[in-house]
Amino acid sequence: MLKSGFVPRILSWNTTNRCNLKCAHCYMDAKDRASTNELTTDEGRKLIDEISEVSKCVLVLSGGEPMLRADIYELAAHARSKGLRVVMGTNGTLISREAARNLVSAGVSRVAISLDGCDAAMHDSVRRVEGAFEAAIAGAEACRTAGLEFQVNSTVFPHSFSRIPDTIRTAKRIGAAEFHLFFLVPTGRGVSLKDVGPWDYENMLHQLLPLEKEVGIHIKPTCAPMYMRVSKQRGGNATERYSRGCLAGISYCRISPEGGVYPCPYLPLEVGSVRSHSFGEIWFNAPLFADLRNFSKLKGKCRVCEFNDICGGCRARAYALAGDVLAPDPWCVHVPKRNRNG
Repeated sequence: MLKSGFVPRILSWNTTNRCNLKCAHCYMDAKDRASTNELTTDEGRKLIDEISEVSKCVLVLSGGEPMLRADIYELAAHARSKGLRVVMGTNGTLISREAARNLVSAGVSRVAISLDGCDAAMHDSVRRVEGAFEAAIAGAEACRTAGLEFQVNSTVFPHSFSRIPDTIRTAKRIGAAEFHLFFLVPTGRGVSLKDVGPWDYENMLHQLLPLEKEVGIHIKPTCAPMYMRVSKQRGGNATERYSRGCLAGISYCRISPEGGVYPCPYLPLEVGSVRSHSFGEIWFNAPLFADLRNFSKLKGKCRVCEFNDICGGCRARAYALAGDVLAPDPWCVHVPKRNRNG
């Protein structure tokens, strides 16, 4: 096995394609039933064993909706026994008080609950199921009662852009430990949605540092590697908190319900399958991962940018909008010094 200095720090496993909601932006295009070829419990345990041999990383159990997988507590407990930090990405609607206690017993240390707005009208219009907002709030309360730490994840849409500060305050009010703000990458069902665009994106990144201080909750932009540049320009400490903006294939990857390995959830380029090769073989040897780890292979202004090492541009957005995983990030409005100086 060819090894390198790159090891996964975070790994997201979509444990199932089944979901009880119908979200407009779902990159999985999740259904109300599981796909026919999802990893079995035994295959899941084997995958966890292989991951733990490579790195004692953070394992995100995601979906679809992971709470719909009957063996989710067993898988979480096995991962914890192997030394992984186990967290969960969920819509929160199925987390009862009993479920929250079971997650704690299984060794889950945090859950991420999605709120795509500060009220039911905004959230439910995205999740496409009436009552999803109230059910998610109830799930958060169940976690709080059980002593299970939770964060709030929220995706930015044009219709909710101006209300992001209110959504952040809602997360703070219900007891969230952090607020993770996701910027839409057009993939899956999200390809038909309108996004906020480069300049609103840039302006929001500049608002987050003062907003974090005002509201008093840690805010992490996601699918927003330019935040590393903005933070540095504004005297923030993002470079102390995070290793780099885009982590795809560098210290992060995604595993599909069927065992396919991808650089990130929003980059639909499979580099291998854990059913035919071990996770370690794929992680260390996939050619696309090697390209993503070689920052000199980035093209255009991303290659010459003075923030190349801490940002890197969103590789998924480059692929989605430019058709080239190594192309400059189409949402970046920064002009590199090299370009300014000729």
